[in-house]
Amino acid sequence: MIDGVRELPGELHGLISKHCSEGDRCAEAHQFEAAIAAYNEGWKLIPEPKNEWKASTWILAAIGDACFLAGFRTSAREALEYAMTCPDGLGNPFLHLRLGQVLFDADEKDAAADELIRAYMGGGREIFDAEPPHYLEFLSARAAV
Repeated sequence: MIDGVRELPGELHGLISKHCSEGDRCAEAHQFEAAIAAYNEGWKLIPEPKNEWKASTWILAAIGDACFLAGFRTSAREALEYAMTCPDGLGNPFLHLRLGQVLFDADEKDAAADELIRAYMGGGREIFDAEPPHYLEFLSARAAV
């Protein structure tokens, strides 16, 4: 344990990383359902309580991202909200970006603005560069960015 954050033993970390690498390959090929399945295999291996492990943050970020890109907004939201309870989740610009997008798409505009401004503050304007422009346009109408 480093600064209250639990690190996985090497062998377990390696096995989880193998599943997540497969998920990454599938996500890069836009095979999001296969990516989610691979990430979930890694997620199942995280010991309880899952939100105490640093690996949980990056696995949930990957699951949330793949779910968002696949259009599974409810699953994306669940993964991203849980990721916020994991080590270094709160304040992670990417997590705030994706959660803000999910909230925007759910027509929860006030909560979306809060998450998107956190993404902007942590990642700058660049974090929006590869995203559809309406998210930054929305944020710009809400805040001086």
